[in-house]
Amino acid sequence: MSTREAQQVADQEVATAQATVPHASEAARSGPEHVETPTAYDAILLAGFGGPEGQSDVIPFLRNVTRGRGIPDERLEEVAHHYRHFGGVSPINDQNRELKAALEVELASRGIDLPVLWGNRNWDPYITDVLKDAHERGHERIIAIATSAYSSFSSCRQYRENFAQSLEDAGLVGSMTIDKVRPFFDHPGFVEPFIEGVRAGIQQLRKQLPDLDVARELRILFATHSIPTTDAERSGPRDRDYGPGGAYAAQHLAVSEVVAHAAGEGAAWDLVYQSRSGPRRSRGLNPTSMTRSRCCPRRVCGRL
Repeated sequence: MSTREAQQVADQEVATAQATVPHASEAARSGPEHVETPTAYDAILLAGFGGPEGQSDVIPFLRNVTRGRGIPDERLEEVAHHYRHFGGVSPINDQNRELKAALEVELASRGIDLPVLWGNRNWDPYITDVLKDAHERGHERIIAIATSAYSSFSSCRQYRENFAQSLEDAGLVGSMTIDKVRPFFDHPGFVEPFIEGVRAGIQQLRKQLPDLDVARELRILFATHSIPTTDAERSGPRDRDYGPGGAYAAQHLAVSEVVAHAAGEGAAWDLVYQSRSGPRRSRGLNPTSMTRSRCCPRRVCGRL
């Protein structure tokens, strides 16, 4: 073998190693976009972000979210007021409980005997503890659904890293596999409720404003979580050009366009960002919900 051929083999081995998904099933280990090989899973894991459920939980929860960044509690308290305003309770845990229950009902109606587990990245029940318990009950092949529909490090790859770390922490490496469901931003079951919601909102406005000219007076704002632009631009597969904001922005724009076309009745629309995360010095995605809402027609804004 020549030096050049040896280098090509070495490069291929590196590429293969980089493409390997740790602790995934054999069918998903190489990281294909769509897995078509049937795999016999024995449990479903709902993987969530987690959230505080009382005032005393808020700062410990925020410490978990920001672990390793050296952020003092004084800075965390500046963020904590968003939770404290609602009694220190985030709605995300109850929403995941409702989703878990709905999945269990749907599976039962289809005759599918699979338990639905629920674990969080940043709060109880923690993913590591849930996996330990699952293994004790005999579960070894997990299919995971991260409760984040779009592509970004935090909403996709970080969950895969969480699974790998949790398996290591639980001593389950080699004893359990976890495959993560792809980002589901474009699945009809995810998009159609937004279409129904916009239609219902416009109907409500028509009752309040019978002479409303939707195309001229109404502006629909599709709001989503802001992330640092540097993170957004790195989102999605590296071999595709998604334009400014990477796959994260492109996917949100695509869904917004579909919903507006299906239900907006010709109204103008914008994608706006809120709840910016990341360091203060980092630039978040724009426009913000605050700046764009100031441009809404006054007659309609008062009723939103």
